[in-house]
Amino acid sequence: MTITLAVDAMGGDHGPSVTIPASINALSKYDQLHIILVGDKELIQTELQKNKYTNTRLSIQHASEVVEMDESPQSALKNKKDSSMRVAINLIKEEKAQACISAGNTGALMATARYVLKMLPGIDRPAIASSLPNQKGTTYMLDLGANTDCTAENLLQFAVMGAMLVSSVTGKPKPSIGLLNIGSEDIKGNEVVKQAGELLRRSHLNFYGNVEGNDIFKGTTDVVVCDGFVGNVALKSAEGIAQLMGRFLTQEFKRNWITKSMAFVSLLVLNRFKKRLDPRRYNGASFLGLKGIVIKSHGGADSYSFYYAIRTAIEESKNNVLENIQKQLELEVPLDISSSENI
Repeated sequence: MTITLAVDAMGGDHGPSVTIPASINALSKYDQLHIILVGDKELIQTELQKNKYTNTRLSIQHASEVVEMDESPQSALKNKKDSSMRVAINLIKEEKAQACISAGNTGALMATARYVLKMLPGIDRPAIASSLPNQKGTTYMLDLGANTDCTAENLLQFAVMGAMLVSSVTGKPKPSIGLLNIGSEDIKGNEVVKQAGELLRRSHLNFYGNVEGNDIFKGTTDVVVCDGFVGNVALKSAEGIAQLMGRFLTQEFKRNWITKSMAFVSLLVLNRFKKRLDPRRYNGASFLGLKGIVIKSHGGADSYSFYYAIRTAIEESKNNVLENIQKQLELEVPLDISSSENI
């Protein structure tokens, strides 16, 4: 199966110096992959020459504009119609690419993708989903920041999308769903969360019940559902704790010659520990609910990290995530609650 991806080569803090080496790395690992690099043709060609790379599975689509990292979504949507971000998303709509990857401005990427691609029938709002490490493997969590205020129906839709994402990518036929709450009891939480729990219990999904923050990293469920405000706070808190643990370990091992010797002896274990918690390996958040696959990379990603965002796009493309979400939506979500743009 040939997979064609549109890469916003200009997006993020580092642009072509990161996106192009990452794309070359991906092409070396996936024989059926074709990448369209979108952006300033001269800059892209210069970077390709630096990497001494030519390949028929890589092509360039020129775009004359770039969305700045601090630019408002409204400005990007109205004034940057030939931006690398917009052109890359257009390639999905034109069926020239199956997915788009960008490290650019999150708000602009979401607004542009929603405007160009529209929403899947039965979905009111897109959600940002990503995987997090847990004691057993990975937990997929959504929403991570797209929607600060949600209805119970929105949370049900997020659960459907998260379940089908996990089922498609991992092969689990009935991934378990947890609803993030302040306690496991059904009576806990605000009214929206309680109502969402009722909808999930009546659904065809494998609903585990309420889960708490520590369950995310225990691996209690395959998917954790919450609104974007809670999800983003949880994500940033987890990132902060991971950084804190790394710094504490470094400080303790550098304390004196004895601890430095212990660090040398423990080097293999420490490297494995670092690899398991390395946030770069979990880069690549999915914008679920759109009529197309759009992957958001961290803006400050290096080439190693951006490669994992590309890999996320490959996995979602080859495993028919969109089709599986649509099939499950027909079972769970009545069309009369979908947004007016789907009518």
